Amino acid sequence: MSAPLFLLGTHQPGWLARAGVPLFVSDRRLRVYKTLPLAAAPWGCDSGGFTELQQYGTWTVPPAEYVARLRRYRDQIGHLLWAAPQDWMCEPIIINGGQIGPIRFAGTHLSVAEHQRRTVLNFAHLRDLAPELNIIPVVQGDTITAYLRCVDLYQSLIGVDLTRVPLVGLGSVCRRQATGEAGRIIRALHARGVRRLHGFGFKILGLAEHGHLLTSADSMAWSIDARRRRTPLPGCVGHRHCANCLRFALRWRTEVLA
Repeated sequence: MSAPLFLLGTHQPGWLARAGVPLFVSDRRLRVYKTLPLAAAPWGCDSGGFTELQQYGTWTVPPAEYVARLRRYRDQIGHLLWAAPQDWMCEPIIINGGQIGPIRFAGTHLSVAEHQRRTVLNFAHLRDLAPELNIIPVVQGDTITAYLRCVDLYQSLIGVDLTRVPLVGLGSVCRRQATGEAGRIIRALHARGVRRLHGFGFKILGLAEHGHLLTSADSMAWSIDARRRRTPLPGCVGHRHCANCLRFALRWRTEVLA
């Protein structure tokens, strides 16, 4: 398989007009802009689901409101490849709540099966509200069996055969990339016939190990790398580190693609 289309994740929406490479930008960052940038390259829109569930333990954004913003982004920014749905991640910390470092997780206190049901039904709702928008389905789970059950749920609940759609998002694998579990999940989905996958939040290790199995992927790991370095790149001025630096992000992207 060929290398995946790589979307550089960014929390700087202004880069849409400047970076000149495919980007992945969150609705949470874009929604506050009165004047939106014109995209210089294709980009994908993240719904901001992880932060939404982390902070509130539920979705506070009505689907109709999200769809209205996606139409605005499509028309005013341009070059929108696709958008993520308002899905429900299945990481234990999202479900159970708790604390990771300084970040508090409210917890949904629902089952994995209920997260999957809500993910599927939200995709159907968004599709009904805006059939002209390219909103991709996402599979969620906590085990290989659960991911395959989610595939079946799309068929049984809303009549969508994921083996026939152009792209399927793969959720809740961000913290599984250091093990072989992410690869086993991807291969199980391939065996089921779901082969056109987008990997959310992949790091360098995950891309190196599993990138050839993906159609596309996004990552914001560059910002974490820049913060850990603590000093800016030679020639960078005006900031203590490069965690918000386009020059660093583009250099990191070049190294990843190489």
